[in-house]
This record gives sequence, C-alpha cells and structure tokens, in this order.
Amino acid sequence: MSRYSELESGQLASLLDELMEEYRAAKERKLNLNMSRGVPEKAQLDLSTRLLTAINAASSLSAEDGMDCRNYGALDGIPEARRLMAQMLELEPEQVFVGGNASLSLMHDCLTFAFLHGLPESPKPWAKEEKIKFICPVPGYDRHFAMTEHFGCELIAVPMTLEGPDIGAVTEAVKDPAVKGIWCVPKYSNPQGITYSDAVVRALAALSPAAPDFRIFWDNAYTVHALDMDHQDSLLNIMTALEKLGKQDRVFMFTSTSKVTFPGAGISAVGMSKANLDWFKGHKFYQTIGNDKINQLRHARFLPDMDSVMNHMRKHADIVRPKFQAVLDALAPLGEEGIAQWDVPRGGYFISLNVMPGCAKRVIQLCREAGVTLTPAGSTHPYGIDPEDKNIRIAPTSPPIEELHQAADLLCLCVRIASAEKLGGAAALAPAQVAYGDRN
Repeated sequence: MSRYSELESGQLASLLDELMEEYRAAKERKLNLNMSRGVPEKAQLDLSTRLLTAINAASSLSAEDGMDCRNYGALDGIPEARRLMAQMLELEPEQVFVGGNASLSLMHDCLTFAFLHGLPESPKPWAKEEKIKFICPVPGYDRHFAMTEHFGCELIAVPMTLEGPDIGAVTEAVKDPAVKGIWCVPKYSNPQGITYSDAVVRALAALSPAAPDFRIFWDNAYTVHALDMDHQDSLLNIMTALEKLGKQDRVFMFTSTSKVTFPGAGISAVGMSKANLDWFKGHKFYQTIGNDKINQLRHARFLPDMDSVMNHMRKHADIVRPKFQAVLDALAPLGEEGIAQWDVPRGGYFISLNVMPGCAKRVIQLCREAGVTLTPAGSTHPYGIDPEDKNIRIAPTSPPIEELHQAADLLCLCVRIASAEKLGGAAALAPAQVAYGDRN
C-alpha cells in the first residue's frame, strides 16, 4: 500500500469506499470488546489465588514483631509489609508507610493534608493560597490529572520526550511560586512506556522551584511490570539523587501491588523522608488507627522478598507480552502507510498511538459504533483535551487474545477510514516508530 499522502483525490475516494464496505461488514459482527482500561485479565488474577490461602484459621496471625494483626495498631504498617514495599521502592523500611489497596488513596491523602494543613515548610495551607498549579507531563495518566483538577488546581501540560518530561519546560514552569508539584510515572510510563533517563531524574532532583513546598509525586506504579523480565529498564533512584543534594523532602514516592496481586485487594505504599513521614503520620493519625494488617500479612507471606516478586511478575509478563505483540503487529502497516506513529513499550500496561492530528475522536467514535470501546480521546491530557486530537491510549491486557486480534484489526480499519477522510491536504505522519530499548 502506498503512503496515504501520496494518493490522489480519486484514489483516496476509491480507497474510502472500500474501507467503508469493510467497516459495514465489521459492524454486522456486533462485537462487544473493550480496550479502555489497564485491567489484568482472569489468567493474571489466577496467578495470585494462593494469596487467599497464605494465611488461614490455623496460621499464626502475629507479625514478626509480635503484633496481633487482628487488632488495632501499626499505623504505618507491619514490619514485613513495610520491608516488602520498601524493596519495591528501593528505600529503607523506616521511610515507608503501607496503606490500603490503592496508591491513589495515598496520593489523595497527601494532597488533602497539604490543602488543609500545609506541608512542613509551607508558608500556609494550600487551600489558603490564591492559586495552586500542577505540572502534568503529556500524554499522561488521566486519574492524576482528574485528582488535581478536583482539588481546584490549574494544570500545566508539558510534553514528554523519549527521556521523560521536557526538563526545559519543567524548569521554566517551576519559576512560578504557585506551581506546587509535578506528576511523574517514571518507569514504563502511562501511556507511552517511557522510563526516565538518569539525566532527567537528576535534573528533576536538581530543580530550584520558587515554591518552597514543591513536591514531586513519583508514582512508580509499574516498577516491576516489564514485558521481558530478562531485559528490564533501570531507573535511577530519585530519593538517592535528592539526598545527595540535601533535598530529600522534595518527593513523595508511591507504589502498590494492584497489578501484582489483586487490583481491588492489594496493598499500597508511600515512601518519604523522615520529616515528610512525621508530617503524614501526624495527619493520618486522625483518619485511621491502622490499615488492614491481615491483608498486609498475607501479602508478606505470599511475596516475602523481591526474588518472589520477580518470579511472580515473570508469569504476568508471559501472559501480557503476546497481547502487546498482537497489537503492535496489527499496527505495523499503519506506519508504512504514513497515518500513525506509536511507541514500542518495554513494560507497563499501555500502548500510546498517535493518529493524524484531528482524527483521534473520529477513530474512537468509529470503533465504538462497531463494538470496540477505547479510552475517550483527550484522556491522556489535562482537562480531557488533546489540543491536536491525535493521541489514543490502547490497553491490551484485558481482552482474551482472540478478541484482542479482532479489536486491533478494527482499530486499524478505523484509523484508515479517519485518515482517508481527513486527507484533503493534511500532511501524513512520518512512519518512524521508536523502541525505547534502542535509546542510548
């Protein structure tokens, strides 16, 4: 197939007729497929079924320090759970607070406490500031953006590069004292699958923001989610980088077992400096006497160390990797036709697809009308608005592989239709694809 930009108007019209005929046939199949959210499939959930028997009525229900996990206490978590989550965050256990099933709740807590009470070095509570702004690398995670928007923050979009957030744009943004934070998904980012380079991590650590209470919200959600466990990306430890500069209070580090064990019944953690942790616990004290220690105990016994975590994640990768490959294989001709670009992730839960500017909403509409649900256009940008209307987040993990092939084929058909409709003079995209593993 020639590149779409090289086709004459008559050829495009003829091609569009053929594509629409294929589309009508696809609609008659009455598909009902979903690639909208990064949800583990049943086979992945089955990997953790033994978690439910890691403790039972005959088990010792005491933590290693002797605490009875059935009772109140251990606000910051039982020792073995703190140790496990500290290993995932590459911190010391005393730097970690273990929460409930969702790291988003811990992020929400940090924002809530900052707004109501201020941070340790805050001039005043954020709620009493005239305006609070947050930096949002794009494309990025919709729940991050929605959370800060919910708090009334003004969201500042900065572009992602192959190395991480555009440091020049971030450096300029933090000159404004109203800018209080930045969202980061530093390893296998959502949705592009980028792992921040050492240079970007060091540059983030070295920032000199005008706001003394500026915070990096470091959501390392996919830290153990490589697609090939034998070839994992490495990520510089931002806490270590900050400690060398005496700026260890600058970061909140989050992770969870949401896609390691059960998304609805995992454990989460936030890592902080001592000053931050004292501040966090001081406010958390009034919210709870302690999180679910029975769940912490079963996780610590099911996954006692990082070797067990990595062996467990290898099984996840074996299930997920063929799904990513199926979508990437389906997309390949679109690059040759000059109508799409995408990134080849080495981990995480998504593929970030860029179609021709002005086409993302149309592609998603066509898919929906033919029975395939995708994340709404604009979801990867603040306020749900993609200025170029080109980015589509694909979540390959949930559908069974047979259904995934059907969904990917229909997606590609819809990209072709939208592109043929659009091309009345618009320039086609370059065909190049970037595999992040090829970065020097």
